[in-house]
Amino acid sequence: MKQKFQNFMSGRYGVDDFSKALLYATLALCLVSLFTRNRMLNLLLTAGLVFIYYRMFSKNYSRRYQENLWYLRQKDKVMHFFQRQNSLAQQRKTHRIYTCPQCRQKIRIPKGHGKVQITCPQCKTAFIKRS
Repeated sequence: MKQKFQNFMSGRYGVDDFSKALLYATLALCLVSLFTRNRMLNLLLTAGLVFIYYRMFSKNYSRRYQENLWYLRQKDKVMHFFQRQNSLAQQRKTHRIYTCPQCRQKIRIPKGHGKVQITCPQCKTAFIKRS
């Protein structure tokens, strides 16, 4: 039986990160549908499961690979945004972050130095702010 399944799956795309994300989203919708009893939600769940199986059993490697790459790029954008926000929150404890009025470059100044003249490293504009 195991050998038959392996023969069936040979040449097929299988499970990737995009399929896993779709599966988790479908499972979350399944939990929501247990409490709401909505027909449209059940239809959406069925369509999601059909799409997941379609992707897993597909023999069109290049198309599924492109879809997975698109998903990974979108995921990286979101992860980068949250990592950047976390980094800025950590830096705000010890530094003030100002933007240059001329070129909008972000400039990081240590806290606790009173009024300081800040010179933008990009456009050389000088402005005075409190640190």
